[in-house]
Amino acid sequence: MVGLVLAMLRTRRGQAAALLLLTMLAVGATVAVPAYLGAVDIATARGEVAAAGPAERSITVSALVFTDGGTVDPDFDSVAGALLDQPGFAHVYSAEFAVTGLQAGADGTRTVYRQDACAHLRIVTGRCLMGSGDIVIGEQTAAHNDLAPGDRITLTYARVIPNPLTGIAVFQPDGPPAELTVVGTYRPADPHEQYWGGHRYFATSALGQSAEPVFLGTATAERLRPRELTVGLDATAGPGAFDRLPELRTQVDALRQRAKQVSGGYQVDTALPALIDRVEASRGLARRSVPAGAVPLLLLAYLALYLAVDYGAEGRRTELAVVALRGAPWWPRTVLATGETIAAIVAGAVAGCVAGRAAVGALVAWRLPGASIPDLSRGDLALAAATAAGAVLVAVFAQHRRLARPITELLQRVRARAGLGWRTAVVLAVLAAAAVMQLFSSGGRLDGIGLLAPALCMLALALTGARLLTPAARAVGRSALRRGRLGLALAALLPGRRPAGQRMLLLLIVTVAVLGYAVSATDVAAQDRDLAARIGTGGSRVLTVGPVTRQQLLRAVRAADPQGRWAMAVAQLPKGAPDEPAKLAVDAARLPAVVPWLSQYGAVDPARIPDLLHPPARQPVVTDDKVARFDVEVVSAGNEPVRLKAVLESMTGRGSAVLDLGAVSKGRYTLKKSDDVCIGGCRLAALKLSSDRIGGASVDVAVTLLGLSAPGADLADPAHWRATGGTLSATGAGLRFAVRGALTDGAWFQPADAPYPLPVLATVPLEGRRLAGLDGLPTEVRPAGRADALPRVGTAGALVDLEYADRVSVDGGGAIAPEVWLSAAAPPDALTLLGTQGLIVTDDRDAASVRARLDRDGPALALWFHLVTGALAILLAAGGITLIAAVDRGARAADQAALRLQGLSRRAARRATLWTYPALVLAAGLLGLGVALAVWRLTGWTLPVFGSDAQLPALPLPHWPGLVALPLAWLGCVTLLAFVAARAGRPPVTAAGGAGA
Repeated sequence: MVGLVLAMLRTRRGQAAALLLLTMLAVGATVAVPAYLGAVDIATARGEVAAAGPAERSITVSALVFTDGGTVDPDFDSVAGALLDQPGFAHVYSAEFAVTGLQAGADGTRTVYRQDACAHLRIVTGRCLMGSGDIVIGEQTAAHNDLAPGDRITLTYARVIPNPLTGIAVFQPDGPPAELTVVGTYRPADPHEQYWGGHRYFATSALGQSAEPVFLGTATAERLRPRELTVGLDATAGPGAFDRLPELRTQVDALRQRAKQVSGGYQVDTALPALIDRVEASRGLARRSVPAGAVPLLLLAYLALYLAVDYGAEGRRTELAVVALRGAPWWPRTVLATGETIAAIVAGAVAGCVAGRAAVGALVAWRLPGASIPDLSRGDLALAAATAAGAVLVAVFAQHRRLARPITELLQRVRARAGLGWRTAVVLAVLAAAAVMQLFSSGGRLDGIGLLAPALCMLALALTGARLLTPAARAVGRSALRRGRLGLALAALLPGRRPAGQRMLLLLIVTVAVLGYAVSATDVAAQDRDLAARIGTGGSRVLTVGPVTRQQLLRAVRAADPQGRWAMAVAQLPKGAPDEPAKLAVDAARLPAVVPWLSQYGAVDPARIPDLLHPPARQPVVTDDKVARFDVEVVSAGNEPVRLKAVLESMTGRGSAVLDLGAVSKGRYTLKKSDDVCIGGCRLAALKLSSDRIGGASVDVAVTLLGLSAPGADLADPAHWRATGGTLSATGAGLRFAVRGALTDGAWFQPADAPYPLPVLATVPLEGRRLAGLDGLPTEVRPAGRADALPRVGTAGALVDLEYADRVSVDGGGAIAPEVWLSAAAPPDALTLLGTQGLIVTDDRDAASVRARLDRDGPALALWFHLVTGALAILLAAGGITLIAAVDRGARAADQAALRLQGLSRRAARRATLWTYPALVLAAGLLGLGVALAVWRLTGWTLPVFGSDAQLPALPLPHWPGLVALPLAWLGCVTLLAFVAARAGRPPVTAAGGAGA
């Protein structure tokens, strides 16, 4: 029996090879899923680690150690013992304490020993540490103290005593003075380098100055005899440490527990769990996406296998009938009928295990350099065996009808018209509907039957389309017959006359649908990531700057870019009510130049935005010089005094000042206050009336502003002023501000030097709303325009003009999260130009780097597997076409011979033979494209796109692929399959070497 099966394989080796290829693709795709996911896990972790900050990659164990004035152990064994020896971590020991003698007065200086510090410091002058008594100091510290290499300085260990009332620490000398030598000055090679961990040695102060600790060696630290010092050990996780996340999380938890057990004085500081959460979330999304692409390919492989086996068995009907006529029992008949098929499937399964992993290895080497696929596990082998078993069941099911048919039916040459049953289409449609309903009810979770939704929808729609195309083809064929176009008629009638055309049509529709779905997913996801990078970042490049006031930010950016072509000042507005949208304050006049893509998402022409958000307004009320004078008259119905304060904002970028003009009661006052902030002039932001009584007071008071040291201030027209918590009116003497009732939070009046209500450009309705302004107080706004999406805030936010929002506020304070957005036209020395205006850049990111980070997320990497499934689907279709055409060749030759005897010309017969299968490919290609788009619309929204959704605003994500990728992929697929079909459908060659008659 085995010899007979082998002989059958040799005789029909083309069919056996096709079955082997189909099984190899099915099993290879199955084995490839866990292999590719393993590589994606590694690549995702390394991508997240590369984008993580130092604190997220390190674990710092520290403790306050009390000494007796003796030596300090340079190995810090007491701390190192609390940190587990973990593979994949780099360790750095450190110790720090405070000294006096370098700063003026009693101020202390942070003094640090850090292992291998010299390798991470850039020595500006002198040299780095070598022996006892050596210290290196920062270049700014050296300049401020007029120190140079070789100078000697006396330092003393200082105990830090915090003051609970003021919050200011006091440094009390508590050790013998030590004369040390400044051997060099430094600047950090990279203050944000991972080596420095989360210690913030070089943090930038509110004045824009970077901290500069003193660095020394252990021998020098011994000479200072510190009584208290903080010792620590930083363990930095390398990319390899994240290859096994569950173990890493367990080790971090165990470390915290061990630190508590060793001593309550140990502290474990790490943001590593947050990074682990991000990596796990990104991996989880990839694990949802990859199987969603593999399942349609697997079902397509089973479909191709079923059609190939079914049609192959149809061609062997006579052979099966002869075996039955010889009286063979059912068991030998079954073995002869299925033996060669099962043998080809088993061989294909073995080849699929090898080919699948080899293909994934090549893909990983190409797209995920540095990652590797995991070793073949028992689970992978079990999955391959299950896939092969499924292939065997499909093959047996495809042949069972022939085994049960009577011998007389098997011997008949006239075959029943093979149809694609409506019952099958209805069953598939019901299953597909159930799967889609689960997707919608579960919020898009790709598990359970929902995971099968794309594949079931493709099969149901493809079967329906193929079933509907058959009568249409018959109608075309009959019409061509009536017109005498015999070649076209024969080609069109094939789907209705022979099973090969119908089966090939179904296979091709599903193939094009699988490819179209994969390309749609990849293309839409690429659009989404590009859009997220642009909208989420804001400008092409975004600089985060150190603490500044709003006016300082505006003046500095405008001075660096006077023409307003490449830089724009940006600040956040605080969150007010919980339902408030996100809000940004921008220098609106520069918005169209810095963010040119606004035209894609705006109902308002971007060129009009400056006029809408920054319409003309009155000039601000500006004081003459640093002395502000106010002439007031207070009229009160009671004896309750009120306090008068003025908020002034420098016109030269010096900051802001709140002048307390004191408590006033009934009578006339001339109030004067001096502040250096107002040298060069200050803008009057607001005047405030408040009560000194706790909880406020009920007052009936009126304050008349008779005059102030601001030329041009109009005190006669209340329309030029705005009141909050009181009423304004004009008197013959000046401007009266009256307050009656509770004075709990104070009452304000300020110049109306900005449009009010404040104009906003929003993506959501804001009519009649009050939003929190820059000062946190409710501010009336009016919609100036609508947009579908805005930079940084996405589809749920609003933009206001920074200058006018500042004028409306009553505090003249600092900018919240100050930034400078740069356009693509920014000059190479943009940072230098901004630095000369006093801005300290603390972070620099651009849309390209954000896009690169999103491209490294798990969902983005998973989509490459979808493209591979599309390519494998084309191979499956090519193999199916070849096999079906090979099996059908003899029957087609017999049909042609009969038609030639009836008078059909050789040319018409040859034309019908040559163009039948390519025409099927074209028809199936059009139907398959429609099926792909329909299935994408139904289920494509469930495929994850980003691995860090929480970091992105709401986005106007596109739902449809672009006009390039999908048409090109479709054209390439149809062209390739049409070529294969034309080659496979060539007229059979007779023994004489001519075309079949």
